[in-house]
Amino acid sequence: MDCPAVTVLHYQDKELFSDLLLQLNALRQEKILTDVMLCSGSTEISCHRNVLVSSSPYFRAMFCNNFLESQQTKIHLRDLTSATLSAIVDYVYTGLVSITMDNVLPLMQAASMLQYGRLFEACSTFLQEQLCPDNCLSMIRLSEIMNCNSLRDKAKEMAMKSFSDVSVSEDLCELSLRELMGYLEDDDLCAEEEQVFETLVAWIHHDPLSRRGAISDLFKKVRLRYIHPTYLFQFIANDPLIQSSTLCTELIESIRRLMFAVNANCADDATVELKPLWVAPRRYSCREMLVVVGGRKNNEQSSREALVFDEKTRDWQRLAKLPVRLYKPSYVALHSVLYVIGGLTTNTKYSHVSTTVYTLSLKTNQWRVTEPMLEPRFAHQSVSHLHYIFVLGGLGPDRQLMDSVERYNSMFNQWELMSPMPEAVLHPAVAATNQRIYVFGGENAMQNPVRIIQVYHIARNMWSKMENRTVKNVSAPAAVIDEKIYIIGGYTRRVIAYDTKGNGFVKCANLKERRMHHSATVVNNKLYIIGGRSINGHNVVEDLNNFECYDPKTDTWTSKGNLPYKVFDHGSLTLTHVSQTWAKS
Repeated sequence: MDCPAVTVLHYQDKELFSDLLLQLNALRQEKILTDVMLCSGSTEISCHRNVLVSSSPYFRAMFCNNFLESQQTKIHLRDLTSATLSAIVDYVYTGLVSITMDNVLPLMQAASMLQYGRLFEACSTFLQEQLCPDNCLSMIRLSEIMNCNSLRDKAKEMAMKSFSDVSVSEDLCELSLRELMGYLEDDDLCAEEEQVFETLVAWIHHDPLSRRGAISDLFKKVRLRYIHPTYLFQFIANDPLIQSSTLCTELIESIRRLMFAVNANCADDATVELKPLWVAPRRYSCREMLVVVGGRKNNEQSSREALVFDEKTRDWQRLAKLPVRLYKPSYVALHSVLYVIGGLTTNTKYSHVSTTVYTLSLKTNQWRVTEPMLEPRFAHQSVSHLHYIFVLGGLGPDRQLMDSVERYNSMFNQWELMSPMPEAVLHPAVAATNQRIYVFGGENAMQNPVRIIQVYHIARNMWSKMENRTVKNVSAPAAVIDEKIYIIGGYTRRVIAYDTKGNGFVKCANLKERRMHHSATVVNNKLYIIGGRSINGHNVVEDLNNFECYDPKTDTWTSKGNLPYKVFDHGSLTLTHVSQTWAKS
């Protein structure tokens, strides 16, 4: 039987290279065929020129050109210690090296000088594994000395992400003005603006004589728009460093005029004066988080649950539970703090209408009690504007419909009664923009829908009312995007947007189902609606656990998944948070 002829066999001996290295190292140790000595101090190590030339561009240039060393049998490497030279030669012949904190710097310097790139990066990797907030600024200094980009980038990333810890280190006070400015103006800095201010103050106090003059330049890097007004006007404004700078005090006064403007023109003037400082965006590290709280869970009793949605994992995580069960309180966010206001308490044997105000921030994940409302109420509406919270209408202890309005001043932790609504309504759609609060529709005491828009001018404390046949919503939320107020559903699939400038309505893409008692909020300029109740084709009411997203640019709705449970009469809010995680309950 004839066998087919084999024309070519491509054979690769995979063990040859490792065996070759072992044999060459054995020859070196026995000083067989060695033709050059590398010397450091009293240490002399015999080597093969061709091995050194093959391993490094440095030795190739030394031995393959007309340099004096090409004719010498002893090469003195005076910048290397004996231990470092021995480690380098072992690495060349075996590919092995032990990197420790004691030898990493001399090894790295030797690898840089002798042009062993992979060893240099191995040292960099080792140092990156030692990085922590306490040493990352020092590592940046080292990376600049060593011209090591990989270490510098990793250390800079840690300094940005762990700025809360880095800002209290002594290394930060040693930064130059240019270096500090680079951190404070970076959009990726993970820090609250209050902390940015405290950091620049600490840096100046470290060397006040030479640094005091930099206060105005540094202060411009603080994004004042995102600082709590109480902190800004009561702490920052009274800081001696700020008071010593005319520019800083003028900046704060401009913001004060903007926030306490008597009329819109005054606000516009202040805004122009503050540009571009006032229009500086939030830092990228400030994530907008979607939070859902309270409501009726799975059509049972009022829920104490609070959830936050993680965009990266697409999962809902549980926050600390509300201290009490509340039926139809109002929910509102102000300065990245969640407020749960009033409601009917259901924890006790005898329920009562509450004036209590609970607050929660993602930073602490703890519920606290703040100043109570002036009047007990439930089934009311709340909306925030500037540093105020406005509470409108609802039902009182006698279950009668209320027209009263009260305002909470977060700067002074005080409530005060404002002008009442022209017409008391239940379950309207409420939104605030352009120094006005808009109250759309709702139902009257006879549970009949009303076709009116009530407008409250915040600076003047005055109401106006106008009829509009387009308005016919009950239990529908409202949300603002680019000065348009979106009214979503309310026993209907209809979505309309009210243009506050043009005083007209625009029809938007319908919801997929008739929805009411749901909630809405805006995250990254997109509208999210969560939960609620729907009426199916057989007029059967169903509770919902889904949530959807509306993009005003494309006029389209997209499903975003489900909550862990069905819920209605709840709150959905957007809270801004700096770090990647929130405090665990």
